[in-house]
Amino acid sequence: MPHEVIMPALGMAQDTGLIVAWHKSPGDAVAEGDLLFEVETDKATMEVEAQAAGFLSQIRRHAGDDVPVGDVIALIGESPEAVETEESPTEDTAPEATDLPEGRDVIMPTLGMAQDSGLLVAWHKAPGDAVAATDILFEVETDKSTVEVEAGHDGFFAALLAEAGEDVPVGEVIAVISDEKPDAPLQRGRKRTPAEAEPEPEAAAPAPKAKKNPEAPPKPATHAEGGRILASPKARRLAEEQGLDLSRLVREGHPQPYHVKDLEVLKSLPTEATPVSSAPSRRIAAEVPSDGFAEFAAWAAEHAGLKDTGALLAGLAGASLDLDDTVVALEALGRTRHYRVPGRRIGEVVESEADAPADLVLRDLRDTRITSVELGAEDCPVLTLATSAAGLSVTLECAGHHLSALEAVALLSNFAGRMEQPLRHLL
Repeated sequence: MPHEVIMPALGMAQDTGLIVAWHKSPGDAVAEGDLLFEVETDKATMEVEAQAAGFLSQIRRHAGDDVPVGDVIALIGESPEAVETEESPTEDTAPEATDLPEGRDVIMPTLGMAQDSGLLVAWHKAPGDAVAATDILFEVETDKSTVEVEAGHDGFFAALLAEAGEDVPVGEVIAVISDEKPDAPLQRGRKRTPAEAEPEPEAAAPAPKAKKNPEAPPKPATHAEGGRILASPKARRLAEEQGLDLSRLVREGHPQPYHVKDLEVLKSLPTEATPVSSAPSRRIAAEVPSDGFAEFAAWAAEHAGLKDTGALLAGLAGASLDLDDTVVALEALGRTRHYRVPGRRIGEVVESEADAPADLVLRDLRDTRITSVELGAEDCPVLTLATSAAGLSVTLECAGHHLSALEAVALLSNFAGRMEQPLRHLL
């Protein structure tokens, strides 16, 4: 009896998982513990191992499918002869497996930890072209940059499955590269079936059809499948920080996917009468000795040439938020400076433009007589440094939707620890 491979539950609140890639093909031998496929949740991308030995006899759900937890996505049989040809349950518009030429799949790559989709800007090869592994195949735009992506395989461009201008979920197959030159290369967008598969209506005297322009870019979707809102990670983050509801753009018929510029449209909409959020505000505090940071600042200035104390403070605070790229607004003596913090690389912290939206505010009150604050939540989490009997007091204030209780505790604990022993940041 074949072993059923199901979509695993990788988190307590997870109800679906996005299949990013399969690492085995139907008919391949599988050993228990082999890497079988990758799944993306809202928290992370995980590699999943096979729980039984045998042969991968059937793949029911493919890369790019969002699958409910517990659904059967594949079968592992006892022999290679057990390979089944049953097709996976997909939408009516999804391509059948037999439509695609044999070859290696090219998927929409993950170019950032928070990326959930990429905008296909341009193809650099046409269907039927020969490609080398290092050839630039296409360009992808995320909320951070536009990146050229290499083919990754030698062969021929056998199938193009997404067109320039389409927003494609990470992990979805967008092209196929075959070993042999295809007789009839396949080309279609994500929402279209092949022209040869479209049945022609029977009529005694068919009326002339209006000419279609194949070069016209696809019209952006007003609604996404399953009610999901398509938006860049940066747009989602800024909308959450500013208390903006992206679903209002959907209700107004504004086309998806949404980017940062669409937030201005959202802000211009008339105010809706909505119930006041009951999300709690959070305030936690800690005390640490002050000599650790003072000694570290002196060492950094003398030996590393890092003489901007504000940049050091912003670097320690931004790294405590555990993001790849963080903007920290440092407020001190009536002056505010913005710093861009690239993770833990404190030597690469630079002052950024003043209008950059802040992920975190660090309020430095060490030169005042204030020892404790309780000012309430603001537009983003706020860390306040002040003097205390122990040396320094560190207070975190934020709204409940900015950070969960565990995230708030982790942020304050990380920053307080770095202020007490800054060298731990370098480990």
